[in-house]
Amino acid sequence: MLRTPSGGAGHGTAATDSGLMSIGTVLNVLRDEFPEVTISKIRFLEAEGLIEPQRTPSGYRKFSAHDVERLGHVLRMQRDHYLPLKVIREHLEAVERGEAVQLPVVGRQRDGEPVAEAPEAPTAARIGRAELLAAAGIDEQELKEWESYGLLTPLEEGAYDAEAVTVASLVVELGRFGIEPRHLRAMKAAADREAGLVDQVVAPLRRHRNPQTRAHAEARTKELAGLTVRLHAALVQTALGVRLP
Repeated sequence: MLRTPSGGAGHGTAATDSGLMSIGTVLNVLRDEFPEVTISKIRFLEAEGLIEPQRTPSGYRKFSAHDVERLGHVLRMQRDHYLPLKVIREHLEAVERGEAVQLPVVGRQRDGEPVAEAPEAPTAARIGRAELLAAAGIDEQELKEWESYGLLTPLEEGAYDAEAVTVASLVVELGRFGIEPRHLRAMKAAADREAGLVDQVVAPLRRHRNPQTRAHAEARTKELAGLTVRLHAALVQTALGVRLP
């Protein structure tokens, strides 16, 4: 259960300024359960219509306790059930309409019934090619083009990491501003270099004989990944001379 600061406004309650939270506060609340969540992720979920925070006259986002709970549900369904955002949105809308609906399952079909597929590892969320196309709203030709630029890469079994939905949706969003997939190769190359730097730091831990030390490598990887993402965002904002809300 997510913990929100006292005085947070619940669903259906008039929220006062003192009961609303900034996006930074929301990030701190969510990170207790979702260490990998970022401000960019929260903004993306808002852009996808999963949450609708209030805005101040100057344009800053203000979140109620209900917004934070809804964010938790979305992140939980992504993490635990590997569902694309389109399916999550439809599920939440049905619940809020008061409909009795079961949590959908993304997986293989057997005799017309969905069969959940256990991931290879607890943290290895997977999404099929068809689900990725549907969730991102793109066609096969577009997906092949993005793969040719290295923006998306299928796993050995042909599925994709669940984060591929986020990547695809952001590529679509940037395309609305005239930024084409071929323009994003530099971003992909920079991301690969950053990932290589993190991997270089944690590689000795992963090779260690002690299982606890190897387990610590994963936690260290997540921590370093979060720091590199925040540094990258700060550097881009500094270079552009802007401050994002």
